[in-house]
Order: sequence, then structure tokens, then C-alpha cells
Amino acid sequence: MSTLYICHPSKAAADHAPPGTTLACPFAWVSDAGAILREGSSALSALSGLIAEAKRVVLLLAASDVSLLRVTAPPLSAPRLKAALRSLVEDQLISDPADCVLVAAAADPAAEGVRTVAVAQRAWLTQLANSLTSLGARRVEMLPAQLCLPYQSGQVTAAVSEGNEVELTLRLSAQEGIGLPVLPEHDEARAQEVLQNLRVIVPAAAVTLYVPATEVGDYRRLADQNMTVEADQWSYWIAGARAATLDLMPELGLGGGSSIDWYRWRWPLGLGLLIVVINVVGLNIEWWRMKREGDSLRNAMVQTFKSAYPKETVIVDPMVQMQQKLAIAKHNAGQSAPDDFTALAAAFGEVWSGVMQGKSAEGGSPAGASGIASLEYRERSLLVKLKPDNKLTVDAIKSALAARNLSVAQTAGGAWQIRSGK
Repeated sequence: MSTLYICHPSKAAADHAPPGTTLACPFAWVSDAGAILREGSSALSALSGLIAEAKRVVLLLAASDVSLLRVTAPPLSAPRLKAALRSLVEDQLISDPADCVLVAAAADPAAEGVRTVAVAQRAWLTQLANSLTSLGARRVEMLPAQLCLPYQSGQVTAAVSEGNEVELTLRLSAQEGIGLPVLPEHDEARAQEVLQNLRVIVPAAAVTLYVPATEVGDYRRLADQNMTVEADQWSYWIAGARAATLDLMPELGLGGGSSIDWYRWRWPLGLGLLIVVINVVGLNIEWWRMKREGDSLRNAMVQTFKSAYPKETVIVDPMVQMQQKLAIAKHNAGQSAPDDFTALAAAFGEVWSGVMQGKSAEGGSPAGASGIASLEYRERSLLVKLKPDNKLTVDAIKSALAARNLSVAQTAGGAWQIRSGK
């Protein structure tokens, strides 16, 4: 995945071009690591393959198409500032602010309350955005070209682009820049006229001027001592575009500035969906297998119950009903269940006697049952309440009860609850 940077000619160049003429757009195809894979100049329609393949398309708008205004704004939240922009810039615009895209930069720390507002024609930007979208662009950013030039404190940076028209782009400060078309009468006087226009705007400032590599000699010969001329390179524009924050695309409301790049996530999403499908199918298969096994076990228990008790017609829970029948049969035969009162009381009595005899031998409480206040049988458990003067704890009797397969726990009321472990 990579990024496609495109410098689009100005609207004036498009309007002045002869009918049927295709404007050439300088472009650079850049990898995620920052390496320039391909560069050149081509019509926008001829770049459809790269546009569709690119993770994002960064369109550098001609500086003459974007005005950067400096306005003083009160401290407002982002939604309120957006609503107030039209009234803040209305006095500085010739056209109706409703027909323009307005984007405010962050407040300038060097000038309290002063903000830079980018203004561009909405219809022109919409036309460019629709063109890129129709060519397959998934994410589009629109940046003012003047803010993509390198910036050095105390210096002016300028660039000359040549195509259907000569465009002079200047970056005057970190948040200021302008652009203007240059219409020389003769090609031979092009460099001289560009430099004259440049010195009209910044008469005495130190200037770094980037020009096409083939024109470096002509510009250096005509430049003054306070002007440095260098060959234009895409690396300068790419570095500036990565640092730029004024993106006009989100304000068009077309969704191109913040859409999710689903193409990048197609394989992880596909793999995640496949894993979910496999797990759902596997869970359903396991559920059906366990359901068949449960039905088979229940049918077997029902058949066993019916064979043992053929007169029973209502079978709700064969396991519980079988246990009840066996308990009744044992009771009728004179056998007591482990959790009957007699069994629990007899086992507890033996344990109690043994513990009390041990205490008596150690010089403690005398042997006997005088420490027991009451015995109560409830819910198949024996509740034992001790007298207040009896200091015997649950821990002293727990191991002896466990040897007889009995468990003991202390209730909230202070009684011992003894249950059978069988």
C-alpha cells in the first residue's frame, strides 16, 4: 500500500485551456516507508490505476485556488468556531462565504487569538473530489500547496510550476502563503518576469526558490544575492504535506477525508469471519452430538425405571424418582437412610461422647450430654444447639464427624448443622 501525491493545476489554467485539452498533473507514487517509487506528469484520467490502488490520494491544490486569511477569533469550541467562520471572513471575501469551503487552523501561539482560515471555491473542490472518487480513490486529502512548501524561520520559500500556465507559489510564514499565475509575454522572459513578481511581493526578504531542474541555470543567472535557487524535488513537497494540517476534504461532506480503508483490512476481516463461521459450525455440531447423547441416556433411564416399576405412568425425572423409590423400599424393609434422624443422632452421639470423654481426661468439662441445649431434625440435617457455658468449637468435632462421613457447619444462629456425606 502507498500514497499518491498529485499537484493539480489551478482553476484558472483549466478555464483558459482550449476545449478538449487535457491538463497534465505532476504526481509522485510514494511507499509507506517514504521512498518515491514513481514520479512524472500525466492526465488525471491516465492515473486511474494508481488512484485505485493507493491507500490514500493527497491532492495539492494550486496556491492561487486557496486563500489563507488571518482572522482574530474568540476562544470557541470547534463546532461554534465552524459556525462563526462565515461572519469572521465575510469582510475579506468578494464571493459569498456560503459558496466557499472554510477550514480554520489551530490558534497561532505566537499571536493570541489569531487563526489561519483556508478558503476555496466549493464547486471547484467538489468537482475535483468527484473526479478522484470516480477513478477509484478510497481516501482523499486536499491540502493547500503553499503550506506544503518547506518552511524556514526568517525566510520565504517559493516554487515555480510550469504547465499550461506558470504558477508562482510562496510560503511567507508557518501559517501564511499565497499563489499567483504568471503570464509572460515571451517564453524567453519567463524567468525574469517570475523574479520580478516575486520581488514585488517580498522586496527584501531572503528567498529560497525551487524551479524545474531544466530552468535552474536561467534563474540563477537572473537571481539577486539574497535569493537561493534550487531544483524542485518531490521530496520537499511530500515532507511538507505530511506536516500540513489544513485538510479541506472533510468540509465537502463527501466522506473522503475520514473514510475507513476497508481494502487494507480485507484479509484480517475475512480471516476473522472465517474463524467465527468455523466456531459457530463446530459449536452447533457439538451441541447436536451432546443433545443426542443426552436423549439416549434419558431414554435408557426411562426404560430402566419402567422395567423396575411398570405401574408408574408419569415419569418426569427418572433419576430422582428412582432414588425416591429406593429410599421408600429401604424404609419399608427397616433400613434407615444415612440422613435419617436416627442415623444422624446415633452417629453424633458417639462422636459427642468420645469428644467429651477426651475433654474430661484432660481436666476439662465433665463427660456427658449436659452441654447440649437442644436437638432438631430439619431438611435431612441435625441441628445441635449448645448451652452458653459450653466452649466446644466446631473444629474440635469436625474431624471425628468426618470419620463417620458426616459434615458440620455453624449456622447464623450459632447452631451446628450436621449432614450426611452419602
